[in-house]
Amino acid sequence: MWQELFAKASDAALRRIDEALSRHSYLEQLAKRLREVKLEVINNLDYYIEEAVKSVERVGGKAYLAEDGETAREIIGRIVGSGKVVVLGKSNTALEVGLREHLQKLGNEVWETDLGEFIVQIGGDKPSHMIAPALHLSRGDVAKLFKERLGIDVGDDPAALATAAGEFLRAKFAKADVGITGANAVAADTGAVVNVENEGNIRKATVFPPVYIAIAGVEKIVPTLLDALELALVQAAYHGLYPPTYVEVSAGPSSTADIELVRVRPAQGPREFHLVLVDNGRRAAAKDPALREALLCIRCLRCGFVCPTYRAIGREFGEPPYVGPAGVMWLAVTRGVAAAGPSSVKCLHAGNCREVCPMGINIPEVIAYIKRKYVEEVGAPSNR
Repeated sequence: MWQELFAKASDAALRRIDEALSRHSYLEQLAKRLREVKLEVINNLDYYIEEAVKSVERVGGKAYLAEDGETAREIIGRIVGSGKVVVLGKSNTALEVGLREHLQKLGNEVWETDLGEFIVQIGGDKPSHMIAPALHLSRGDVAKLFKERLGIDVGDDPAALATAAGEFLRAKFAKADVGITGANAVAADTGAVVNVENEGNIRKATVFPPVYIAIAGVEKIVPTLLDALELALVQAAYHGLYPPTYVEVSAGPSSTADIELVRVRPAQGPREFHLVLVDNGRRAAAKDPALREALLCIRCLRCGFVCPTYRAIGREFGEPPYVGPAGVMWLAVTRGVAAAGPSSVKCLHAGNCREVCPMGINIPEVIAYIKRKYVEEVGAPSNR
């Protein structure tokens, strides 16, 4: 079933990517420029972290650097407290640190609002793709979940299922105390967080609740807001969603100063803005000659669409949420070679991923490096 569902989705995505790149020639130039921009940050990571923190504080927000997943959970747990309704936008970094489960243990009602993540959540399942987490489920599977877990019976029509999920989540947005999202990019010069999406749920999570928290790996920092917007465009295009449906820019809490001067009703928006930057192995990876390449990844996941191993075994190539060729690299960055090693030995080194990566990452070589380290450290057998 996985192979059939994945083949259909990946073939469609690859066609959309090719069409976007053919129609909009500037996208390839933006990607080349973006690689240099990200290299600049990786080479000076501590400087740009400090700049981003200062910029967030300058616009009235609060910024934090979490050394590891436990620290990230503690910081956000203190901000949220208990007894709150929390709506989550799509965030692999939140999944990486186990944020939803932590907030639930504190006594909060927590909902994933990305449709795929919502489906995975109500099913007690794990994501099979970093962008399309419910890719392993058929529409019949989803219809069954909705009926059994939510009491919603609308058949297996995708539009009806999406509408039903939207109506269910609308009530959660309406009473949400806290909204949490990830970030496609963080602009060091302004402290602005940029997100790209196609459902509108991230927009609601950043605007409706009185408290907005963004969680992002430190590799998401780029020097300027212009760089951040360009990254969002490139990420969307190389995933096959161009033009992007929504691009959100969030910078600091909503300000009522100018509004009060003209005596009109204050605009809706968060009264508090918090940015939690997560290290969790990233700064160490920046100093590693091979793993530092992984930090260039913008998670468009084009590599996964052309990977024969991922196409064959799905989320077994990696460990959710980090699956596929890019996922193996991210496992090594965030959890170490011992965690990524078992998946690295499954790589066929076909090289397809290297050919399609917009950031020019030699993914097979990075995975080969992980494999060698794994064999050296753990003494595991290698197929190479």
